[in-house]
Amino acid sequence: MPWTRDEMAARAAKELHDGFYVNLGIGIPTLVANHIPEDMDVTLQSENGMLGMGPFPFEGEEDPDLINAGKQTITTLPRTSFFDSATSFAMIRGGHINIAILGAMEVAENGDIANWMIPGKLVKGMGGAMDLVAGVKRIVVVMDHCNKKGETKVLKACTLPLTGKGVVNRIITDLCVFDVVEGGLKVVELAPGVSMQDVKESTEATIVA
Repeated sequence: MPWTRDEMAARAAKELHDGFYVNLGIGIPTLVANHIPEDMDVTLQSENGMLGMGPFPFEGEEDPDLINAGKQTITTLPRTSFFDSATSFAMIRGGHINIAILGAMEVAENGDIANWMIPGKLVKGMGGAMDLVAGVKRIVVVMDHCNKKGETKVLKACTLPLTGKGVVNRIITDLCVFDVVEGGLKVVELAPGVSMQDVKESTEATIVA
């Protein structure tokens, strides 16, 4: 069976290491915070000006002033710090974030990503995605392999406006884990019960051995 959203987030959490500064995108990536091992020292950064985000609050304990970049309420830690968004983006643009785990509408075989414009919906702005893909050392995408129409989101070339060109290092979908390599995408892990043939039938991008 394909991975659930929570299982995809758990798999993405394995990309983290002690001492990492991490930015989590909206959608499935926010679930990664629930799967960070208790004995691992990871600091979460949010582009709206927060370093050291705590877990989601219990119902009734929400503080409307404490939100992440996806407008979700969160909590603080003893080491949490706050700053303006200019400082936050300086951290991102300066290469001080070790990894960004992002969602996407489309990813191409050469590592292009499109994740800021949702077809048919009003776009309020592109957020921090373009800065993240340009300034963060490692970019991991977590997304469903196909859209709600059953069309693949893993393409030879993106059809939506790009967020970044050739920036993605790894793609985690509900079917498998890809690495972006020369010539296309390499399958490095399959979800339990998913075959290589299943992946090939659901992928437009070139799959290399």
